[in-house]
Amino acid sequence: MATKKVAKKSVKTATAKKATKKPAKKSPAKKTARKYGPSVSKQVETEMREMHEGKLKSGGSGKKVTNPKQAIAIALSEARKKGAKVPPNPNK
Repeated sequence: MATKKVAKKSVKTATAKKATKKPAKKSPAKKTARKYGPSVSKQVETEMREMHEGKLKSGGSGKKVTNPKQAIAIALSEARKKGAKVPPNPNK
């Protein structure tokens, strides 16, 4: 019986230690630079509007663009050509 009491005491002390732990401090938030410049969002907005109106065409074949992701890709490509702040194309 003595061993059972010892086991219970050790369990109680272990839970008491957990309750007295201090909460971990959070690190201060890091400021990150913007990936895209403000002119890029305007370019994307223009291209999306053209896509919805049915005026946006792809470069190679000249077909109408109906996929929003393709419209964004076209906008980013044109923004790169203009020299706006855009990360390089991941596919190249």
